[in-house]
Amino acid sequence: MNTGAEAPAAASAPDHRTDPAATMSYVYAVGRAGTALDTAADRLAGLEDGPLRTVTSEGLAALVSSVPAGAYGEAGIRARLEDLTELAALARTHHAVVEAAYAGTTVLPMRLATVYLDDARVRAMLEERDTDFTEALGWLEGHVELGVKVYADPREAAAAPPPVAEPPTAEGPAPAALSPGRAYLRQRRQERRHHRDAYRAAGGVAGAVPDRVAGLVRARVAHRPQQGELASAAGENIANEAYLVAVDRVEDFHRALAGLADGLPGVRVEITGPWAPYSFATVPTAGGRA
Repeated sequence: MNTGAEAPAAASAPDHRTDPAATMSYVYAVGRAGTALDTAADRLAGLEDGPLRTVTSEGLAALVSSVPAGAYGEAGIRARLEDLTELAALARTHHAVVEAAYAGTTVLPMRLATVYLDDARVRAMLEERDTDFTEALGWLEGHVELGVKVYADPREAAAAPPPVAEPPTAEGPAPAALSPGRAYLRQRRQERRHHRDAYRAAGGVAGAVPDRVAGLVRARVAHRPQQGELASAAGENIANEAYLVAVDRVEDFHRALAGLADGLPGVRVEITGPWAPYSFATVPTAGGRA
């Protein structure tokens, strides 16, 4: 199945306009035409603080705002996506619009930087994908996305007090009784042990999450663990998953994972959301949905 979320990320046409006042149509999300989406359009602002509007076709509507053609054409949007500051600003506005719209009605989030030449092209896109969009909206109805991240943090594990039952002499003589060389080797052994134990325990927790929430979720997506600038939390993210959960089962989901990392120094479980279902707006083309 091909939904709007699979549309090309960059603008749909080359920069051939020379009129500085020319605009294009930026699409944030697709939903069912009606009062809920119209209301969202009336109360939200889009990129460049532009007003939102809905572009409709039959029973569907796209949430759209006009953007400068020079800045959001193919070359402009490519430059924007390569600039982290510009990209962050674009993402914040895009996601803010989608989340606010999703709070009032089910919408399919469109991929970041989905731009069409004009509203007529947006309408044609809705007509072309009517069946896919309608089916996907029905599948997501009444559901939200929850994220689950599992972290391993050997430094936190090293800082934790030893288990009460562990003999104080488990690592041999007290550090003060050791030569500097032996003390260093002992410290290195402890660091390796904490590192190994933290990652092993985190792996076990990550593996237990799907079983804990089985029966509460409609679908699951395993994303690549966050690294680099995306990984702002302490420790290393070793599991990064998204779950599609019915609104009335969100509390059950939290309860199912409560205490999962208790008693495991250096292991942390983070649940995020609820979010608009970005991870599930692209529907599998084969094998059906989970």
